[in-house]
Amino acid sequence: MKIAVLGNPHSWYFSDLQRAAARLDATALHFHSLPFSTIQAEVRNEDFACLRSANQPFGDFDAILVRTMPPGSLEQVIFRMNALHLHEQAGGLVLNCARSIEIAVDKYLSLGLLASNNLPVPETFVCQTSEDAMAAFEQLGNDAVIKPVFGGEGRGITRISDPALAIRAFRMLEQLEGVIYLQQYIDHGGSDIRVFVLGDQTFSMCRNNSGDWRTNISLGGQGTPYDAPDEIIQLAKRASRVAQAEIAGVDIVFTPEQRPVILEVNAVPGWRGLTRVTGKDIGMQVVQFLENRVRQHQHSTELQEANHQNL
Repeated sequence: MKIAVLGNPHSWYFSDLQRAAARLDATALHFHSLPFSTIQAEVRNEDFACLRSANQPFGDFDAILVRTMPPGSLEQVIFRMNALHLHEQAGGLVLNCARSIEIAVDKYLSLGLLASNNLPVPETFVCQTSEDAMAAFEQLGNDAVIKPVFGGEGRGITRISDPALAIRAFRMLEQLEGVIYLQQYIDHGGSDIRVFVLGDQTFSMCRNNSGDWRTNISLGGQGTPYDAPDEIIQLAKRASRVAQAEIAGVDIVFTPEQRPVILEVNAVPGWRGLTRVTGKDIGMQVVQFLENRVRQHQHSTELQEANHQNL
């Protein structure tokens, strides 16, 4: 069984997947790292979705695991996502699916879908002019968080509570022809909950940061064990389904009134910090999940082919 990992070959997650696969069965599962930057396609009538990266055809793999979405031009990003869509259309297995990556990477789209499915989210304004942004800022009580629409791990996120600084920031984004994503600041006491959803399984931890309101582990947050109640687990599972993600990291904060609010659904979540906190071999769980999903996909494909032959 061969799985292509679209990501960094020198990353901790690729090493962890290889380690877990070797422990599970050295002959059963093999991971191969492929870069997004060398994806190329050949379009012809008999095989319209002939795709490869680093001269490795996608069709040689039982699944494609997406572990990152590197920055690029608009054309590059759209081409990469369309390549994943066409591979799926040709019968390939992509985890998470291309649509899930598109939803999760776009904060506006993902938050809008969560809200439309009656899931609790922060009050958010998305606009394109500094005048509209200032009106939204005032409506949010002159205390808000500016986020890039695309991005993760807390990068580019700024809390603003000074109107003079706010208008400068909004005008700069307007001049850069950016979208101004302005969100209600929730006083969460420097902690949030990360629920890692892996198919039907969930693993959770609490993240705390005494020196920064951002709790990301990459920004100095510290993870502690957390036994998530069923209410939080169900919120996380519902959010991952809305994002069409089989593997997801769902970030949840509690308001001062202890009401849970979903901040984000990450479709390429890490598990290194979670492994340290829980003491569980999350990498092994991920590998076993991937192996089972590949077998399910192969069985489903065989049934479809058998049904087609019987018609």
